[in-house]
Amino acid sequence: MSNLVKKIQNTAFQNNLWTKGSKIVLGVSGGPDSVCLLEVLAKIAPKYDLELIVAHVNYGLRGKDSDKDEEFVRELAEKHNLEIAVLNPKNTKATENNLREIRYNFFEEVRKENAFDFVAVAHNADDQAETFLMRVMRGSGLTGLSAMKYKSGKIIRPMLGISRKEILNYLDRTDKTYRTDRTNKKNLFFRNKVRNQLIPYLEKNFNPQLRKTILGAVSSIAEDADLLEKIASEIYRTDRTNKTDSASSLSVKKLMDLHPALQRRIILKAVEKAKKDLKDIDAAHVEEILKALKSTKGKRQVMVFKGLKLTRIGDKVIISELNN
Repeated sequence: MSNLVKKIQNTAFQNNLWTKGSKIVLGVSGGPDSVCLLEVLAKIAPKYDLELIVAHVNYGLRGKDSDKDEEFVRELAEKHNLEIAVLNPKNTKATENNLREIRYNFFEEVRKENAFDFVAVAHNADDQAETFLMRVMRGSGLTGLSAMKYKSGKIIRPMLGISRKEILNYLDRTDKTYRTDRTNKKNLFFRNKVRNQLIPYLEKNFNPQLRKTILGAVSSIAEDADLLEKIASEIYRTDRTNKTDSASSLSVKKLMDLHPALQRRIILKAVEKAKKDLKDIDAAHVEEILKALKSTKGKRQVMVFKGLKLTRIGDKVIISELNN
């Protein structure tokens, strides 16, 4: 058994990625990373009694090349006697965020329709380094700088600790073929610019071990973020006064007595409770809320943002949906 396969098995055990008999949807594009993911999980599936389904998205953005990718993934699934689900979205808006949303929504649909446990995606250590640098430049906080996790809800990333070089070496040694997306060499997206320009520049001029250094930093940051999250969750659970499903009521005084790092996390929890998610909510919104709570102007304040309403009356602040 190769070192790469052993590393993935160890990663799965250490991070509780699956258990015996787990049912896993595999996101497979046809590129080297996802082909490696499929080949390894298909190899170890009998040992863990795993049930696998392949999911592929053909965005149609590269014409015949996109269709050839789909054909390749279908043949790969057939080779391993695996079912395959394919999505061909129409009029796709070619932005990183939109393509990612389409992809993950489809994977989750496949998971739910088949009553599967997890969705496995092929992010690797190089992707992790790219994500970290992208989030640094976007001004992310501690949680954002934790970058990707081995397990996030139903999403698992068995290869997050494996470098792209290790993946390519494994595929070469085992004579596995894969598709190459030529657009990855073009700097059409932010991630491609980080991958093709920024990281090579930093490695050449500042730190040849940059990726390894970032992985160590991400691990430490993730642990710190996890601790703060647990503390904030406990405070939010015990201190909020209004425990309905659609709104959160907090004591301004209690909130202001906390460390700023906890203040921001608790505000985000209140927002998420009312909004059901944190989509389109960024650090600027949290800072505006804090500014309003610190204000001494008048006894009643109302703030409207992103479909939500913040109402402050004396010491009480209520965050609810706008129509409530």
